[in-house]
Amino acid sequence: MVGHMSDKPKRITDMNLAVPLCARALFLAQFLASFLFCHVQGQSDGSGVVVAMYNISASQGSQAVLQCHSQRMVWTQDRLKDRQRVAHWDLLRSGPDHAMERVIDMFSAGDQRIYNGYNQGRIYMPKTAFKDGNFSLVIKDVAMSDKGIYSCNLHHHYCHLYESIKVQLNVTKSARKERRFWDGQKAVFVVLVGSTVVLPCINRRPIWTEGNSQEDQQQVVHWDRQPPGVRHDRADRLIDLYASGERRHYGPLFVQQKMNISATAFSQGDFSLIISDTQPLDQGLYSCHLHHHYCGLHERRIFQLTVTPPVPQIPQEPTDEPQYLPNEDPSTNMVEVPPHVINVILPEQRSHFLQQLGYILATLLLLALIVLAVIFLTRHRKRQGQDFDPRKVESPPLPMVTYVGHTSSVKKECERSIPEVKSSNQEETKLDYKNNLLKEAEMSKLCSQKAIDLDREMVKPSWK
Repeated sequence: MVGHMSDKPKRITDMNLAVPLCARALFLAQFLASFLFCHVQGQSDGSGVVVAMYNISASQGSQAVLQCHSQRMVWTQDRLKDRQRVAHWDLLRSGPDHAMERVIDMFSAGDQRIYNGYNQGRIYMPKTAFKDGNFSLVIKDVAMSDKGIYSCNLHHHYCHLYESIKVQLNVTKSARKERRFWDGQKAVFVVLVGSTVVLPCINRRPIWTEGNSQEDQQQVVHWDRQPPGVRHDRADRLIDLYASGERRHYGPLFVQQKMNISATAFSQGDFSLIISDTQPLDQGLYSCHLHHHYCGLHERRIFQLTVTPPVPQIPQEPTDEPQYLPNEDPSTNMVEVPPHVINVILPEQRSHFLQQLGYILATLLLLALIVLAVIFLTRHRKRQGQDFDPRKVESPPLPMVTYVGHTSSVKKECERSIPEVKSSNQEETKLDYKNNLLKEAEMSKLCSQKAIDLDREMVKPSWK
């Protein structure tokens, strides 16, 4: 038991020694990473990164504009230096709400702002952070409420830069569980309650540690031209333009006069190259180099300019003006003719088309009903004409009067006249048959009247 008791303190001291060694290893890794990053960035600054390539065609004698824009190159003098660079720590709690809160802010002038009164005096950042690049967060007397994911955020408003580093803090009550490791995305610190912890955030790039002295001399734009068959390192320099307004032209005088950049380039971010009176000799590869040494911006845009032959213009033959008579002079007899306007109504919806189609179908159906009615009435009239046959009409029986004496002679004459009419009517057409029947009836009526008159003359003397 005594041997075991003596071994336990040794293990604890070994663990305590291992914890600082892990911390030192993490600091060393971050330092090497920042150093390598700065070294790689310095190598890319010399040549510049190609961000775009364009093919431009212009006809001979015209004006060509090689557009090169960048808002990050717009020069605004850093009058508020303490507000241009800022570092702040945020905390994302691991509770059910996952609330994000601001812990501390620090400006380049050294001013710090703590957002929670409970953290006053126990949470701070080194005052020399913007000089040595150490933005680590120091937490004294760690509590269980301090656990969560901390993020170190670096903002450079002047250069439009933003960098962030995340560190997870776990709090334990057992000294044996203290450790520091990398989970593949962020560093994880497991610390004992009541101890002091330093959450690392180191960035020693000059943009975060140095001031922006001589700002106007650290921004420059220049144009190069590579004639066909010439390498990039042997390109001809055309123009240099600094944010201070200094301008340098290279090459022959006629080249300087036909190629230029706008005087308001750095105020608007437009560094386009204007080439006037393009000629076949102007063909080649043009490069726009943008350098902001303070912000670490080094970009290159490439333009392949091709000059095409001018488009021939067909000359127009002059036409004689028309001759007007004195009374036909258009300046004296001006008659305004109103323009011909054709209103076209376009349907806006599909239902409008269906509505118009319904109107057309209804009209066609109405016409069909009218035609059927006319056909039906015509057939009905024809059937009535066929049913009426004048030959089938029975004539009313003629009154037979028996008279004595002269009446017998009248009767005989009437009977002789009637058959003659019937025989003659058999030879006539059907259209005149009806008229003949009417004549026959009238003749029979006359005969009857004559017989009656003779009878009255015969009776009168016997009464006397």
